[in-house]
Amino acid sequence: MTSLSLKPNHGRIGPQATRLAIASVLAGLLTLIAAIDPADATSGRRQRSVEFIDSRTAGEPIIAIVSLRSQQITVYDAKGWIVRAPVSSGQKGRETPAGIFSIIQKNAEHYSSLYDDAYMPHMQRITWSGIALHGGVLPGHAASHGCVRMPYAFAAHLFDATRVGMRVIVAPRDTTPVEIGHPSLPSAKTGTAAIAAARSAEAEEASRKSDRARLAAVTASREAAQAMTEVRVAENLKAKAEAELASADMALSSASSPEAKGRAEDTKAKAIARVAELGTRWAAAKAALQPKLDSAASAREAAVAAEAVRVPAAAAARAAARALEPISVFISRKMQRLYVRRAFEPVMESPVTIVDADRPIGTHVFTAMERNSDTDMRWSVVTLEGGRPQGIVDPHGGGRVNRDQDAKLISSDAGVAKTALDRIVIPQDVLERIADLASPRSSLIISDEGLSSETGKGTDFIVLLSGEPQGSLKMRRRAPAQARYDSQFDRLPWRRAPSWGRHSIW
Repeated sequence: MTSLSLKPNHGRIGPQATRLAIASVLAGLLTLIAAIDPADATSGRRQRSVEFIDSRTAGEPIIAIVSLRSQQITVYDAKGWIVRAPVSSGQKGRETPAGIFSIIQKNAEHYSSLYDDAYMPHMQRITWSGIALHGGVLPGHAASHGCVRMPYAFAAHLFDATRVGMRVIVAPRDTTPVEIGHPSLPSAKTGTAAIAAARSAEAEEASRKSDRARLAAVTASREAAQAMTEVRVAENLKAKAEAELASADMALSSASSPEAKGRAEDTKAKAIARVAELGTRWAAAKAALQPKLDSAASAREAAVAAEAVRVPAAAAARAAARALEPISVFISRKMQRLYVRRAFEPVMESPVTIVDADRPIGTHVFTAMERNSDTDMRWSVVTLEGGRPQGIVDPHGGGRVNRDQDAKLISSDAGVAKTALDRIVIPQDVLERIADLASPRSSLIISDEGLSSETGKGTDFIVLLSGEPQGSLKMRRRAPAQARYDSQFDRLPWRRAPSWGRHSIW
């Protein structure tokens, strides 16, 4: 690393030379600082760099897995991993909780309201109590207050690529998704995408017709109003001319001299002609008004009819689009229940039977990565294992992680995940309901754990591994969120997650 220093000069230096020397040193420092990654500057040693896949074009991110053991985040699309980067998770006593989350809010310019207004750029929140992914300094070990810090440039890149709802898994150990197939995993509903496309096209056409009908009604109404104005103007002018004729009549009857009588007769003749002219104008305006009134009435009826078609067409398109929205299914061995959410809102819940319910089943995240066909989806699974093997430095202890021992990720065990699925008995009507709702990016979570208190309004299911440190949550624990589910087959209307902005409880 290049170093800069100021050596003493035993000779006399004038003020101008001093200013030049200081400016030169500052310029050199600025150049050096610009060339140093923030993480390198803090740690004093080279960090692992961000790694992008170069063998294919990356798709839209579906899952992000943070390994607390390796202090690394890996992002996956439907085909596999697409980018990896080093991270810094929560330090000892403020450990980032291991578990299953999703992005519930994004804010490019976020400042902590809990930790001295600390800058957290490109923040992607995963709990309302304040755990998030964001750009930050990486000292080479776990050092945050519970969030997952990422390299600044990488955080910006990831922020632009992800969307609210993307699954985020914080794993105690290294793990990677593996492909899996099982009869219990839902298949895509036949023709759902085609139906959604058709409904969308119908809604767009209905909207265009409604817009045209509304414009025609506005135009017809404007023309009718102009015609009505013409009638009123002609009527007022005709009334004025009739008043002048009456005045001329009175003047003629009161004329005493032949000259005055001649003038009065001339005025009366002009008034008669004016009344006749304006009468013709008034009659023509009235004749032109009625068709325009009829046209305006007809146009208004057509606009009302077109709007009556547009409203249900738009509702049908939204319903069809919702059918493509991914769902999340959570099965808890602890609760012996199944829960379903869509767009962060509860949809249904049902009891389930778990064979050998006293025996652990593990924590597994199944994700529908993409469609294989119109009726089939390709699934992957991530199995979370707690604990850290001997010989690996605990990242929560503040020490350096041995990079030589974590170079290779450990694949999830599809066999163990299949065994977990085999132990779960779901009522047939619930299976059919889930099959009707499932779509790509949908997920099924199986766990020994119950619903976390972090699960609530504006979240997907949040599952915490109870055997792992949760220091950061204990430091900012809040009252449990109430997650209300309607009856088994009632679907709640879709609503956006709340935007809490700067008033969040970070």
